[in-house]
Amino acid sequence: MEGRAKTIRNVAILLVLAAVVAFVPGGGRAAVTFQTILGVAFMFGLGLAGMYFYRQSRVTIYSLGERRRALLYGSIGVAVVTVAAKPRMWETGVGELCWFLLIGFVVYTLFSLYRYSRTY
Repeated sequence: MEGRAKTIRNVAILLVLAAVVAFVPGGGRAAVTFQTILGVAFMFGLGLAGMYFYRQSRVTIYSLGERRRALLYGSIGVAVVTVAAKPRMWETGVGELCWFLLIGFVVYTLFSLYRYSRTY
């Protein structure tokens, strides 16, 4: 019974928050502000995670050599720009196709670099 009451309470909280956003003047602006704060916090967390994984794998990354390391950094950059440009690229069919091709190339490059790093 405790789990059901907790779920009902959580749903009620969500309904109250939705009503505030929908019916209180300025509620939409507050929701957008909160969404922006959450987005910035999420990106900051991703940056910290990236820094942590870089520090853990620094020797492996440097053992790839300059050419493959450039491929790694380039593919990460292409992935970031492609994901950021997704809404605009998906406005046309050709843009959508290019988006999938770029992401496919990024995945292929990262997978081939992973396989190379595991060979002796």
